[in-house]
Amino acid sequence: MTTDRGWTLDQTFAGPTGAVRWTALGAADAPPVVLVHGTPFSSYVWRGVARALSREHRVYVWDLPGYGASEMRSGQDVTLAAQAQVLAELLAHWGLDEPAVVAHDFGGAISLRAHLLHGARYERLALVDPVALAPWGSPAYRLLGANADVFNQLPPALHEALVRAYVASASHRGLHPAVLDRLVEPWCTEEGRPAFYRQIEQNNQRFTDEVQGSYGELALPVLICWGADDTWIPVERGHELAELIPGAELRLVEGAGHLVQEDAPAELTGELSRFLRTGR
Repeated sequence: MTTDRGWTLDQTFAGPTGAVRWTALGAADAPPVVLVHGTPFSSYVWRGVARALSREHRVYVWDLPGYGASEMRSGQDVTLAAQAQVLAELLAHWGLDEPAVVAHDFGGAISLRAHLLHGARYERLALVDPVALAPWGSPAYRLLGANADVFNQLPPALHEALVRAYVASASHRGLHPAVLDRLVEPWCTEEGRPAFYRQIEQNNQRFTDEVQGSYGELALPVLICWGADDTWIPVERGHELAELIPGAELRLVEGAGHLVQEDAPAELTGELSRFLRTGR
């Protein structure tokens, strides 16, 4: 397991909702793959997968506006709708006409919206425990979103304890302490504390309702990977989603929770490598 501090996004894109930090790994002329993270995470969860895939691909990673190393500010639009627009603009900025896309959690909804609503073209799409089907949002998530102003007043130590427990619950096997520290850290700065509640408050089911009826129109290879022990989004949703997308392939990852990248990185990388290689 990689717990290093060397994961750095060294490039900046001036996005419509704030500065986006990003980087690319692998040979410039290799087939492109874009990795999209979810909430409340950052591109850091992709570090091991990205490095492994970069042996055969040009891998693009980025932090969503309002997350990780990207800009966080008051009044920022961090809805799934805004993030999908950012993804479409990033693909244009990178000069990628039809890359492969791999998306986790909220990244799934973002990637689906960018494709179905903003015309972003993908060569193929892999969805890892995605937020894609109604209903979604755990009781804790809904409680935080409905009372963001109240939770935003928590003392820093209590806020950190809340975020730490919330992030830790995404793993079935348990996160390495250094990994948990790295995932929690962005949400515990002066800018990060309100940003954590902002992104929950702004998102709701309507952003997937707007595209869910169009999944049958997807006309590209789709792989769905799901942690068999995901307590955030039950594995039954993976089966439902696979039935809605023509030709979609569903792969279950045993012993993994919602954060499959941390619980079973080798298994997930193997599935993604196989899927990406079949298009070449």
